[in-house]
Amino acid sequence: MSTIDERKHIVPALPNKRRAPRFSNNTRTVFSYVAMLAGAFFIAASFNLFLLPNRIASGGVSGISIILNTLTHIPAAYTQWALNIPLFIAGVLVLGKQFGVKTAVGSIVLPLFVLLTSHWTPPTSDPLLSAIYGGLGVGIGLGLVFRGRGSTGGLDVAAQILHRVLGIRLGLAVAMLDGLVILSAGLFISLENALYALIALFTTSKTIDVIQTGLQTSKAAYIISRDPERVSAAILHELDRGLTRLQGTGGFTGDDRPVLLTVVGQNEVLKLKLLVRDADPDAFVIITNAAEVLGEGFRDERI
Repeated sequence: MSTIDERKHIVPALPNKRRAPRFSNNTRTVFSYVAMLAGAFFIAASFNLFLLPNRIASGGVSGISIILNTLTHIPAAYTQWALNIPLFIAGVLVLGKQFGVKTAVGSIVLPLFVLLTSHWTPPTSDPLLSAIYGGLGVGIGLGLVFRGRGSTGGLDVAAQILHRVLGIRLGLAVAMLDGLVILSAGLFISLENALYALIALFTTSKTIDVIQTGLQTSKAAYIISRDPERVSAAILHELDRGLTRLQGTGGFTGDDRPVLLTVVGQNEVLKLKLLVRDADPDAFVIITNAAEVLGEGFRDERI
């Protein structure tokens, strides 16, 4: 009878299939800072070309700077510095040093770019176009900053402080602070500008999603079949896609049955449905959107 130690030597060790990153740590660090600086520049340019000239205060410290600029004519960059730096210090004191260098750089560099691009001439005076283009540009900039694993500081830091001190959910804290800024714009500028600010904020959020996850949409399919072997073979060999077997239990019968999970591209959905129908006409199929898929056959995020 073999001992536990002897049995350990009988079981072969699984090979480590983890792929090495395509770029070194130094290269990735440089990329992250380049992405963060490029993103900050996009935000500043969009701010001065579209949002500030049309008084579209779509939340954040930039929105506060637009309101104060409208009321007092204080340059927006100075207001942003005056708010970003104390918020960063408060964040370090309350939340610790995890903010790091990137948040400090973002808090200082973004207002600097705003100052350097403040003389640029706005291409349009139409507030609706400005809200759309401004939201698009800010979304691209924030998406690049997030891809660089950075932050522009501002009210995001204040939201994290509220989350830590008062226990408010982070998403709710961000929405509350941005909502207060937009409400203030409605009171001190005009209700019409506040509505344009909402359009810009919505455009920004959707653009960030595109930058973060890409334009290509994949589909995740859950397949419950009485003939899982035949369905699996069709997916593996005819569609050339991998799949995973999940263990499921019938709610009415209580029988154990596998649930097949596979992910395909948008253009492969019809072929998948035809293959499953041919393999098992009675199969139950659920197809949902997959916002982002990483791995073999899909996006490679080894950077």
